[in-house]
Amino acid sequence: MKRVCAALLSLCLFAPNSLSAQMSKVKTVFVIMMENHNRTGNDSGAAFNDPDIDRNPLAPYINRVLKRTSAQPLQYFNPPGNHPSQPNYLWLEAGTNFGVLSDTQPGQPQLDTHDHLVRLLEDAGISWKAYAEPDYGSPAFQVCPLDFTYLDVEHLAPVYFNDVNDGLNPNSPECLAHVVPYDRLEADLAGNTTSRYNLIIPNVCHQGHEGVTPCDPSEPGSNTLRSDQWLRENLPAILKSEAYRKGGALFILWDEAEDSDPYSDGPIGLYLLSPFAKGGGRSAYTNQIHYDHSSTLKTIEEIFNVTPLLGAAADPNTSDLKDLFK
Repeated sequence: MKRVCAALLSLCLFAPNSLSAQMSKVKTVFVIMMENHNRTGNDSGAAFNDPDIDRNPLAPYINRVLKRTSAQPLQYFNPPGNHPSQPNYLWLEAGTNFGVLSDTQPGQPQLDTHDHLVRLLEDAGISWKAYAEPDYGSPAFQVCPLDFTYLDVEHLAPVYFNDVNDGLNPNSPECLAHVVPYDRLEADLAGNTTSRYNLIIPNVCHQGHEGVTPCDPSEPGSNTLRSDQWLRENLPAILKSEAYRKGGALFILWDEAEDSDPYSDGPIGLYLLSPFAKGGGRSAYTNQIHYDHSSTLKTIEEIFNVTPLLGAAADPNTSDLKDLFK
């Protein structure tokens, strides 16, 4: 009887009328993670070269293109007090930070739970891949990245879980099958061989992180402008791909706020591009609904119809992002 009730509850949670009609049509999800900027606030992050993004001349592509063509919440936040970066990446994967409030490497802690997004996807037969860009000057990795040798690993949440890293094994077959260098994305897009869930982690020079050296001297010196340029140069390949045009949703998301006092948790940026989003990629749509990373996780779980809802995504007070879809 308990199993029947659980099955019925799952059906109720994901009944067609609980989702927007267009959101339910999404087949492929892309998530691009950016770093350490408020969308709006008191601009105190400017002291760390992380100024607020909205209307900033250092972010021309974001303001002239993404802002004018995407569905975007104006009240999107990192979870309260959830800093620095790693807790937010973990939250987007599992709806919790597991008590982590610092940047560590895998094994600090080693997470043994199976209750995280990519495991639910794989168990449901839904393909996934994480594309991670090595840091400037570092070679493309051919192992499961478990430290800072190749990239800032605290931005790569799936490798913290034992069922991906196989007990901190750099040659974990599971990890090697799913966590690959970013330059693999171009061929996968061109060959229409992308997975259904694609997590994209630019390197720290391209994410907008402050205080990063060295970076390519041919690129802008401003970390904000450099990240904006990376988006301008890299988004077209996704937007022109068959996977995007025939059922894609692209979320461009910042991990955490950088301002202080009332704005220490945001608002931060989230821009949704999709044929099924309000505005359809041709005009902007905004709302004032309060969201945080639990909302994004909940939305991805709903798109792929996987359960259970993880961590804070299961909170009845967590709003999903369905209002951004038609």
